[in-house]
Amino acid sequence: MGAEASPAARTGAFIAVAVALFCIQLDFFALNLAVPGIADEFGVTASAAQWTLSAYMLAIGCCFIVGGRVGDVFGRRGALLAGTALFAAGSVGCALAPGLWALVGARIVQGVGAGFVFPVSVAVITNAFPDAIRTRALGAVFGIANVGTALGPFVGGGFTEGPGWRWIFWLLAPLSVLALAVAYVYVPDSRDPTAPRQLDLIGCATVVCALAALTLAVERGSAWGWDHARTLTLLALFAVAAALFVRREPRARHPLIDLGLFRNTPYVLVTGTGTVTNMGYAVTVFVSTLYLQQVRGLSPLEAGLVFLAPAALVALSGPLGARLSGHMRPVSVMALAGALAGTGMIVLSLVTAWWLYVPVFAWCGLGLGLGWTFASVATQQVVSPERAGEASGVLLTFLVTLGGVALAAAASAITAMVPERSPDAAYDAILRCGGAVILAASVVVLVVRHRLADAAGIGGGAPPSGAPRSAGARAHGGGAGSRSSHDGRLP
Repeated sequence: MGAEASPAARTGAFIAVAVALFCIQLDFFALNLAVPGIADEFGVTASAAQWTLSAYMLAIGCCFIVGGRVGDVFGRRGALLAGTALFAAGSVGCALAPGLWALVGARIVQGVGAGFVFPVSVAVITNAFPDAIRTRALGAVFGIANVGTALGPFVGGGFTEGPGWRWIFWLLAPLSVLALAVAYVYVPDSRDPTAPRQLDLIGCATVVCALAALTLAVERGSAWGWDHARTLTLLALFAVAAALFVRREPRARHPLIDLGLFRNTPYVLVTGTGTVTNMGYAVTVFVSTLYLQQVRGLSPLEAGLVFLAPAALVALSGPLGARLSGHMRPVSVMALAGALAGTGMIVLSLVTAWWLYVPVFAWCGLGLGLGWTFASVATQQVVSPERAGEASGVLLTFLVTLGGVALAAAASAITAMVPERSPDAAYDAILRCGGAVILAASVVVLVVRHRLADAAGIGGGAPPSGAPRSAGARAHGGGAGSRSSHDGRLP
């Protein structure tokens, strides 16, 4: 597609991708508040109903890398259509589910679809828009997607207390069909022209096995027990499968991931900072939900209303990040996001009055949203468009998988602290710890960047606004069989 895409094709691609990502974000953040309602309707425990979230995370986490590379190799249009169709079908299945395990199965279908849509969507926009406006387009897409984040808790709480949780999925189904129709009509195809139409099936199997084992262990470890045989077996399976994957990829004729990506210094720095910030995002949403409902005594709907303030600034973080990228280098933007997020989490743990809590919560939303959103934008600035899906899939895998690890750690910490502390004291301690980690990560990446820049004799000025990326900036990808790493140009 690239710069040759017509204005109509670019507009259509933008609408299709924005609506699809909006649905995925709305779905994830709405269902968190619907779990108690699901448990009540099906007459199961809250732990059993939690499988509706665990199964989705299992499916989506396994598919990011494979989905991104399938789009690069076989065509992004087909991958986007298939993923959106699966998500729409899964939404209908969830709405009609007669029992818990039928709902869990439909959630897996949704997760597989979302696992293809997310990385392919980023690659579609990257290849649809020319260099001069690509970053703004990505920022705007994530801004619209984050409106789903903003509305998710409100929709989830409102539907759970009103017509029922099934209406979350009845809302998602027609929106997904709309995205599918627009994509079918307007999105032209694109793929990596240097890649043969072959996929490393053994690599796919090992990485899916590794991610499935890790995700399931993290999602269910607190319920089973971290020293339970099932948890330990899954962690061992993850270690073995991950080792086999890393050993195989350099030898594979058509690798699923070019491991040279991890020699791309800008990509690694942005991914690392984005991952840590997203871990803070996950923990803040989790802890704040518990605080608002258990300590403040709010209903799910009332808690959803409080979440509108930070979520609105999360929605603004996409366009803000795109604008900042014209004046600051990507790692500097990520460090700024970390500074906002880290200080916001610490201050949030210190305030109790509503007139302070809500603005500080919104401040957190801006920093945390900027961190995870801009990570997806920035990684596209430091890889070639041909490998956009691969780079996005790897990033999203780190964001989601380690976000789950952070949630599990927070849940375990609360369980350990509550017998000796009040719940609100435990929540505050977790927020302070998370904020300190994000601040430390922001300082580390800035120090690393400046030291590497000094060693290379590179200035630290901002890139010229709208300037096309040079071959050095497109550090990853290139000719067939390329194993190129970053050439020294720092973000």
